[in-house]
Order: sequence, then C-alpha cells, then structure tokens
Amino acid sequence: MLTDYHNHLERGTLTLEYLKRFTDEARRKNIDHFGISEHAYHFYQTADILSNPWVEERRFYDMKDYTALFQKAWSEGIDVKMSIEMDYTPGKHREMEQFIKSYDFDYVIGSIHWVEDFGIDLKEYIHEWDKRDLHDTYTKYYDQVVTLAESNLFDIIGHLDLVKIFNYIPEDEEFLMQQFERAAEALSRSKTCVEISTAGLRKPVNKLYPDERLLKLCFDKGVPIVLSSDAHQPQDVGADYDQAVALAKKTGYETIMTFSKGERTPVPIG
Repeated sequence: MLTDYHNHLERGTLTLEYLKRFTDEARRKNIDHFGISEHAYHFYQTADILSNPWVEERRFYDMKDYTALFQKAWSEGIDVKMSIEMDYTPGKHREMEQFIKSYDFDYVIGSIHWVEDFGIDLKEYIHEWDKRDLHDTYTKYYDQVVTLAESNLFDIIGHLDLVKIFNYIPEDEEFLMQQFERAAEALSRSKTCVEISTAGLRKPVNKLYPDERLLKLCFDKGVPIVLSSDAHQPQDVGADYDQAVALAKKTGYETIMTFSKGERTPVPIG
C-alpha cells in the first residue's frame, strides 16, 4: 500500500471541487491512504500558539470551515483523512495539546519551520543563512526535533531534516551524525512516525527528506514511517514515489503506518 498524508489546499480554496482534484490524483496514482494536513498557522484558532508578522499575514481560515469541508467530503463517499500540520512551537505545549484535542483529526503532523525568529525554509529569510552560524542553527533545529518527539503530541514529524532545504549543510560529518543520532533516539522513545517526503526533490536541495543515514538510524531504532509528497498543488500528489519507496526499502523498511482517527495500523509498502 501507499500513503500520502501531507498535502495542502492553501493555494486554492476550501471547496469540495478543489479537494477532489487532490483525491482524484491520489486515486490515479494508486495511493490507498490520502490526507489533507493544512498549515495550522492559517487558522484563527492557533493565534495563541504561533504569531509573527509573516504568519499573521497568512492567517485567514477558520477551523469550522475546514472541518465542514471534510464532513461534506465524507458524506459524498470521498475517502480523505483530516489532519493538520502544526508548527512545533517551544513553550506552547499546553496550547498545542488543547488545539489538537479540540478536533477529531485522523493524525497530526508536527513540523519545524522556525528556529527562533528565523524561517529556515522561507525564501524571504534566505539571506539569514549567511549571517548565522551554521552549526548553531542545526543544533537549535535538532534541539526542537528532540523536544517535539518528547512532547508525544504528534503522530508524524514532517520533513525531518528540512533544515537542509537551501543546501546549507555542515561539512563536519561527525557533527551532522551527532544531530541525526539524537533525533532518531528521541523519536524512538515517542509515538512519532517519520515521513519520507518527496518534497525535497522539488526544492533547491533536490534530495528526499530525510537523509538516508538519518532514516537508517530511525529504522535501526524501530521508528515507523509514512510516505508523503507535501503537495501544494494537485499534480504533485504522490510525486516521485518510486524514489521514496526505493529509499524505504534500501534502509530496511517493509511496512508503513496508516492512520484513522488516531488509530494506527502497519501495512506492507508498495
């Protein structure tokens, strides 16, 4: 079986017509388990979790409209999972937990896009990479991976090594492996699955998330996986899945996790 649990409607509309363009593409690509996980920062209900000028310009959804869209889809027999991608925000565990428990999500993705005030994956902030100490940014990023896992709030961690997106990667392999090791160890003690995401192939780094060495550590420590495309437009659903499946099998994985209302079931890959 195949999953694609990380997808966004934000470039279109919260309408059944637009949603069906995604689910139709998933069906065309033989994806058995498909979900939408809109960015939580778009919703007014998350204003107490993450707030900065960049985010506030993009907060335009209400959760009642989001949940109503899924209810309408389910009433018409459309098989789509309801999720959210939440920016893991240090110091906001109580607020994140309260938001997550307020809705009947099939699963919840936690991702790290901010290191303090630095939007690491945003083109608007790309100039900051040359101003900051690379090892410091990586250390702080993986500090958040560890505490995200320790929070046990999330079913999936999104694009685990997103920090490499613009190809700013430490040359010190020992340092990098230390970060990988502590991330994998923390994840192994949590309920959090890792996604193999093909989105990196559409970014400047032109690589899958996560790095093969990091994924192998996750496999060795028993961390489950899902497959995701992080599609922001319908045609990217299930993109480059041959590479994602190949990486999963190369690192030893034979199963992926599926979700339904928080319940998880491992199934064979492919």
